[in-house]
Amino acid sequence: MVNARYLTKIIEEMSFHFGKMAFISGPRQVGKTTLAKTILADRGAGDYRTWDDKDFRKAWVKGPKNIASQLIEVSSRATKKKATKPLLILDELHKDKRWKQGLKGLYDLYHGSFDFLVTGSARLNIFKKGGDSLLGRYFSFRLHPFSVAELVGRRSDDPAKLIELIFDDSAQKEPAKTESVSSRLVFERLLEFGGFPDPYFNADQKFANLWRAGRLEKLIREDLRDLSRLPELSQVELMAGLLPDRVGSPLSIQSLREDIEVSHDTIKRWLSYLESLYYQFTIRPYSKRLTRALKKEPKIYLYDWSEIDHAGPRFENLVASHLLKACDFWTDSGHGPWNLTYLRNKEKAEVDFLITIKDRPVLSMECKLTDVAFDPSVLCFAKHIGLKHHVQLVALPNIWRRQTIEGIEVIIASAERILSHFV
Repeated sequence: MVNARYLTKIIEEMSFHFGKMAFISGPRQVGKTTLAKTILADRGAGDYRTWDDKDFRKAWVKGPKNIASQLIEVSSRATKKKATKPLLILDELHKDKRWKQGLKGLYDLYHGSFDFLVTGSARLNIFKKGGDSLLGRYFSFRLHPFSVAELVGRRSDDPAKLIELIFDDSAQKEPAKTESVSSRLVFERLLEFGGFPDPYFNADQKFANLWRAGRLEKLIREDLRDLSRLPELSQVELMAGLLPDRVGSPLSIQSLREDIEVSHDTIKRWLSYLESLYYQFTIRPYSKRLTRALKKEPKIYLYDWSEIDHAGPRFENLVASHLLKACDFWTDSGHGPWNLTYLRNKEKAEVDFLITIKDRPVLSMECKLTDVAFDPSVLCFAKHIGLKHHVQLVALPNIWRRQTIEGIEVIIASAERILSHFV
């Protein structure tokens, strides 16, 4: 089991230390409520409120000040116990259409007495348009599914040391002694069951099948309904069922449009909704300083890669999720704008992933299920963009080879050995 999720420390250090609200968003059932309650338990004082509770909804709709007396009582008990500042958790509050105004008023009145943590199963930024702005009152954090690094306890929070750690031969040849479990076993379980807590820890395929079906139904029939008021929920569910077969390839909106028989703009809007609800994410091609690069075609991946039947795309999706998790964490924790892209030109040479900081290439990655021979595609791009480091990941165990090819430092290695250095 994981003692504390990877966001716990940074939420305390960044949001609460500076008197800001912490907004935690992420996929349904990824562990946001558990994380919030763990922070509350460590704090020792505070309160948890959820929009799903009828009594809380009634009090909130009448006006957030209606819960003020209860908050003051909690604060008073904490003061008598000489506890730290109480923590108020507001779970799924964004389901109220006027949540921004109510939260702004509550925070302005009580931020000196309480720390605030707000969670949501959709991207909270989509609800911040119009009305009273919460700008300057919060920091946002995105909670991702489990990764190799988080589960083995080997991760590094400092992206400045990333290249040094990955290309350290001595650190890679043997598993770290601090690992509580085998990174290989973790990788294999993640590949089979995905990174969501329930299916990962239960490790039972029948349970995973039922859990996956229930999660998708609730995401479409509840979360999407609340977000969009769409009448075509069954068609969106059909489109979601088509996406696993399109993972890892440039996405054709036209193909989806023809399969579902709706307009191009409708497909784009539905995809945007599913991305806002953390069902899928897209990465776009890197085109800076590449005259013949593709510029518009994104690739699509799922937060739950266990939905993908074919081994190659599933492995690539697992890697994509690990890299996105790291980029989001480094960005959310103040290390600068990190981004995950890919490389592809009009001659169809392609590299699966490119990690950038402020549009500057840092590290490229290629995924190969079993091929340990060097794929030279990266050489088509490296000199044009100043790329110095490249990793070729394979799903096989016990692979580690380092070489220099045309001035580029290249590692071909088992996936878990590299991914354990991310987040």
